[in-house]
Order: sequence, then structure tokens, then C-alpha cells
Amino acid sequence: MIVKVCGMREPENIRAVEQTGADWMGFICYEGSSRYVADLPRYLPRQAKRVGVFVNADIDNIRSHAQKFQYDYLQLHGTESPDTCQTLHEEGFRLIKAFALRSIADLRQIPPYAPSCDYLLFDTPCTGFGGSGTAFDWDLLRHYEGSTPFLLSGGIRPESLEALKRFRHPRWAGIDLNSGFETAPAVKDAPKLKAFIEAVRKAMNIETQISVFQKTTLNY
Repeated sequence: MIVKVCGMREPENIRAVEQTGADWMGFICYEGSSRYVADLPRYLPRQAKRVGVFVNADIDNIRSHAQKFQYDYLQLHGTESPDTCQTLHEEGFRLIKAFALRSIADLRQIPPYAPSCDYLLFDTPCTGFGGSGTAFDWDLLRHYEGSTPFLLSGGIRPESLEALKRFRHPRWAGIDLNSGFETAPAVKDAPKLKAFIEAVRKAMNIETQISVFQKTTLNY
């Protein structure tokens, strides 16, 4: 289970969140966001992977930021074309493409992007790009039949734990956490994050053990 904490900016907060067990940290490279990272922070994660989040940026701008921050992944969160994804993929970048899901019809956008993407990210529709603080209808993902793994995003907070325990999908790879764990834009509550990450991982581990036990019993 990948845990991505997005919207990081402040050096000491980055350092604290890195100790929570987060696997990836997202840095917003979109000026329209209250979590926009204008300058290179004095501290960047050394254990967690770095994800640069872009919204309809031109490719030269993406390349420049990726080199400056040494991103492990690029997350494209706007209306970027499949051709843009293919170009970046062919240059060796690992990609996460975000899609806002309103209805089953939105899943039909995905196939042209899939060959260039390492992961998808499913988010809540809003007037801007991300940061709605609300969840979308996860039941829509019953209709996702692609092979590209995905992260759940949009309004996940401590109260989401029970819903996450119930959620099932063979391509579900992780969760994306942001405003539900903030004390201010780009400032995360590290103790709250740590407790949640530990609870999620404990629940997923128990579920895995049950699944293995059931398969073993059936094969006996």
C-alpha cells in the first residue's frame, strides 16, 4: 500500500512527515495552488520518493522542475493530452495521470493514456484542479477494468479509515493524503498522519493475512 502525502513545502514539516512512514511526497508546481512550491525547499525527502505535481504546464517547464527537484515521478493533474504523456514517458519520466471521476463515462478517457502511465490517480471533481477536500463515489471504480494501478485521492481523512477497510479493487495500489491532515495549507499534522498511516497499514496487513488464509484453506 503506497501512501503519498501531497502538498508539501515547509522544510521542517517535510522532515517530520518523512518520519511518519509516507512512501511518496508531492510538491505542487502549479501557481494557482495555495500549496505552490516556488523555490527549492532547504530540505527535501531522502527516503520518501518525490512527486512533482503539474497542471497543464508546458513540457520545458516540467523538464526544468524535474531536474531541479530530482523528482522520482511526475503527476499530471490537468487536461494534458495523451501525446504529452507519451513524450515524457519516452524521455524516461515515470508518470502518474490524475482523473476526476463524476460518472462511469469519465473512465472512458483512460485507455489512450494508459500505455504511458505508471500509475493513475482518481480524484474528486471540483472547480479548480484538486484540493476539494471531499471524496468522490468510490463505487464508480467497480467499472475500472484497466491494468494500470491507481491511487485513491480526494478528501481522505482520519474518518475515512473504515471506508478504506471496506474498499476492494485488484488494481488499487495506494492512497493520496492532503488537506484532511493539514493545520494550514502545505502544513501537515505529522502525529495525525503517522497514526493514520499505521492504522491503514495494520488494517491492510490483517486483510492480506485473511486472504492468504482463505486461499490456503480452499486449496487444502
